[in-house]
This record gives sequence, C-alpha cells and structure tokens, in this order.
Amino acid sequence: MTIEWKNYRVEKYYDELMLSGNKARPHGKKLAKYLASLSNSELETYRIATELSIKEIGVSFTVYNQEGGSIDRSWPLDIFPRIMTKTEWEKIEAGLKQRVQALNLFIADLYGEQRILKDGIIPRAVFKNSKNFREQCVGVKPPLNIWAHVCGSDLVRDKDGTMYVLEDNLRVPSGVSYMLENRLVMKRVFPEMFEDYSILPVDDYPSKLFDMLASISPRPADYPEVVVLTPGIYNSAYFEHAYLAQQMGCELVEGRDLVVCDDDCVYMRTMRGLKRVDVIYRRIDDLFLDPEVFNKESTLGVPGLMRAWRKNNVALANAPGAGVADDKVVYAFVPKIIKYYLDEEISLPNVKTYICMYEDDRKYVLENLDKLVVKPANESGGYGMLVGPASTKKQQKEFAALIKANPGNYIAQPTLNLSTVPTLVGDKVEPRHVDMRPFILSSDRIEVTTGGLTRVALVKNSLVVNSSQGGGSKDTWIVDEEA
Repeated sequence: MTIEWKNYRVEKYYDELMLSGNKARPHGKKLAKYLASLSNSELETYRIATELSIKEIGVSFTVYNQEGGSIDRSWPLDIFPRIMTKTEWEKIEAGLKQRVQALNLFIADLYGEQRILKDGIIPRAVFKNSKNFREQCVGVKPPLNIWAHVCGSDLVRDKDGTMYVLEDNLRVPSGVSYMLENRLVMKRVFPEMFEDYSILPVDDYPSKLFDMLASISPRPADYPEVVVLTPGIYNSAYFEHAYLAQQMGCELVEGRDLVVCDDDCVYMRTMRGLKRVDVIYRRIDDLFLDPEVFNKESTLGVPGLMRAWRKNNVALANAPGAGVADDKVVYAFVPKIIKYYLDEEISLPNVKTYICMYEDDRKYVLENLDKLVVKPANESGGYGMLVGPASTKKQQKEFAALIKANPGNYIAQPTLNLSTVPTLVGDKVEPRHVDMRPFILSSDRIEVTTGGLTRVALVKNSLVVNSSQGGGSKDTWIVDEEA
C-alpha cells in the first residue's frame, strides 16, 4: 500500500494536513510528498519499529477495568505527525498565556478579597456546588501569588478552522511525558522526516519545569530540594511521575517518604537521615494531600503538609485549591474573568457554552438535549456527561431531571466537528479526529510548550480521543515556515 492522496477523503471536516481538493496545505507539502514516497513494506516497517521503540523505552499507560483491576499498555503512537505553522502557534501561545494569567489572578482573588464576586462579575451561586473550592486555602498567599503552576488546556479546532479552548486542567494535568516521548520515538524511527523541516523543539520542558519549581522555593538557593510526590505505582500516571522526576534529577517520593516535624517544615527520609524539602511537585489530588485537613483515612499524603504550606515553609505545585478554576461553570465565565483582571478581550475563544443556572439558557438546553453535550461542573475525564447525538431518549430524560434539580451544576455546548489528521489504520490512511493539550508553566514568567500532546480517536467517526477508551496519539510539529 502506497499512499495516494487522491483517494484520501477530507469530507466535511477541517483536515490539519490536506485541503478539500486533496492537495496538501502549503506547510505540509513536503510531509505529504515524503509519506507518499514510502512503499507498503516501508510503512509497515516504520509502524513496527515505532511499536518496538515504545516497548524498549518502556512508555506505558494504565487502564482501569470494570472489575477494579488495572492493565499496563504500551503507549499508542501513530506514525503520521500533526503539523502546524509557527505563525499560527504564536497566536495560540499568546492566547494561552493570557488565559492562565487571568485564571491565576482569579484564584488568588477567590481565596483573598473575592472582589470579582463582590462586583457581581460572577454570581456567588457558581460556587455553591463547587467541589474544588477549599475553605482551608482562604487567606493563603503562595509564592509569587501563583496557584496554578502547571496548566494543561485542551484545544479543539472546529470545521471552520477556528481553534477553541475546550477546558482548562488546573489540578494535576497529565500527558506531557507522552508528548516528549512521542518526539523521541519519531526522531529515532524517522530521522529523515526531520531533515526538510525546522521543527521547534519540545525537549527543554523538564529543565523549564525544574526552573519554575525552583523559583517558588521558600529558601533562596541555587539548587533547592525539589521532589515529585506520587500516589504510587498503581496510579495511571505513575510512568509520567517517574519520568519527570528522572528528567529533572529530582527524587520521586510517596507520602510515607516525607514527614512534617515540630518546626512545621517538610523533611524527606534518606539513608543519611532527614533532609529538608523546599518544593513539592505534587501529583496527588487535594483531598488526599494531608489527612490532618482533608481525608483523614488517606495514606497517600503527608500529615501536617498543609500546616507547612500555609506557613510558607514549603511550596506546593499546583497549590491546593487551584482546581476551583477548572470547574466547568467557571469555564463559561473565562471571557469575563479576562476582561475583569486584564481589561482585555479573550484571544483564544471558548466553545459556545450555555449556563443552565440562567433560565433562558436552561430552556434552550432542555429543548435541545439531543444536539448538545451536557457537562456537570466538577467532573473530569469525560465522566458524567451526556453526548446528545449519541444518547437515548431515556438518557435525555434522566439528564433533564438532573438539570432541573440542580441547574447550577450543569453547562451545555454544541457538538463540535473536530479537525482530522491522516492516520495509519491497518493498511489504509484515513482521517481521524484529534484534539491537543499544550502545557503552560507559570511563576515569575509564563512559558508554553511548543505544541502539545495530540490525541487521536482511532475509531472512524469517533470523537473519543482518550487512550483508556481506544484513542492514540501523534507527534505534534510546530514548523518554522520561514526557516
């Protein structure tokens, strides 16, 4: 099988590589030509080499099954990259920086003066149901007044080519290690593909992450003690926790490795005794961080950790309580949040969102449940949603009852026609829908990864890109078209 682009059907969607006339986009011409030059056996050889490389490196992810167990699987990487221009990316990057800057100001205000609520920009009722607002964080001022040090915002492109932010992940966003490993594997298997393009690098992320973490240390030092706190080997993102710790040259610790002493400082147990810790990149959810304050039965966290954090004896990234800003209802107010704190219009638009606490919006949603995607405020990972076009009348009726009972907990959005990318499916090349998650680091400056983790729905016409539900991934190329 040799790729014949004339047989590739772009259909009604925006394709990231091809135009409707089966011609490649200007910045993708060399890539399309190279892919078309590969023979059937070469494509198969590259596919197998990619899979072997992933197994050799040990890139895996964990899938939880319905019986409560878990399965480790090799990371699925499609050999056809997604390609975008530097010019377009710079606009997206600016929009992400604007967004995260405003969200950090919003979180700081929410745990401080709450001016945005007093001024009536956001109704207080939005937080009536918030599961991620932490009373324990009120009055705290973390270093640099930054709460969300690492943000993963999910981007989607609609059929008209517009890039939208679908949601912001401000608690413990995952996936950056897969972005890095995708590039490593592609460079190893396809060195010739990198000869014709000036592809912006992504491999400096671990050093930037360390610099960001070091910048929030409560003790000034050239090399503060930074650790990565993981729930342990059974967590689905354990590969990423271990990978980032190794790449940054930091210790990977579990809660039992840390102790808070009488001086309210955090120490790490080592072979040579206790060693003070300055910064914790925590990958444990808020409610499991400190059994003295949150879940008293949690064995994952560290007793007294919140005491140490509130006294500024240790820095936590992301700060506890930062997740209040990735509430689905708060998302709908981000344009107003940006206007309020920055006096700017939003650069990177939201998807049209109906807020069910408002009567007119609720009426429209209830009348159009078969066309909309309905989301509860505080869920993540696709849980608790209604995808209208794929739902049954019974499910729509159930959601109508849920919305009427608690309208403040729901939003709804139109079903988007996600963009597509050519993908190797068996012995064919077909369009498959994608999204993308860039990662944004915030401290005394804001930095965005060049591109992000592109996830792809491997099932035809499916919009489900999640790896645990059969999705795959792609290397994301941001190319300098002027180089």
